[in-house]
Amino acid sequence: MDADRRRALARAPWKTRTSRAVYENPWMRLREDIAELPDGRTTIYGVVQCKPAVGVLPFLDDDTVVLVGQYRYVFGEFSWEMPTGGVHPGESIEAAAQRELTEEAGFRAGDLVKLCDFHTSKSIVEEVAHIYLARGLRPARGRADATEFIEVRAFPFVEALQMVQRSEIKDSMTVVAILHAVLRRR
Repeated sequence: MDADRRRALARAPWKTRTSRAVYENPWMRLREDIAELPDGRTTIYGVVQCKPAVGVLPFLDDDTVVLVGQYRYVFGEFSWEMPTGGVHPGESIEAAAQRELTEEAGFRAGDLVKLCDFHTSKSIVEEVAHIYLARGLRPARGRADATEFIEVRAFPFVEALQMVQRSEIKDSMTVVAILHAVLRRR
């Protein structure tokens, strides 16, 4: 197929011919589809479906951000990141943001500002992340997730940005939030 024809099909939707669940647990579902490509051929396509995700970048003041640290099993390393988690069924995005902030960092926000939504993967993971900036923090008690062992620490915002630049903060939701917060300061 020539380049002009491929370019002409770039925006054509693919069609799902068949879909079957391969694996499922409370946090994710793996399905296998047979998809029809714009040129009529078919291909196998694996999709990991996740509930919507939420992340909150909490500021104690204009220059100090709160991060949470925990061991991340998948990567086998400790990670500094903002409070994040999944949205529960029937829960609003904002309520999930407040819940995660309380559960993981021990704060409730007086003000939540929506920074963005983004797809956490462009190809195999179906997940939308909703990112917020939190201000007006006040201490709050929440029930911690039974599988989370979390360290909470305040950082100068400029240091958090430098951690992103040095690839010390690798969590995509946190990187996106910090970069959006930088742009809001301009």
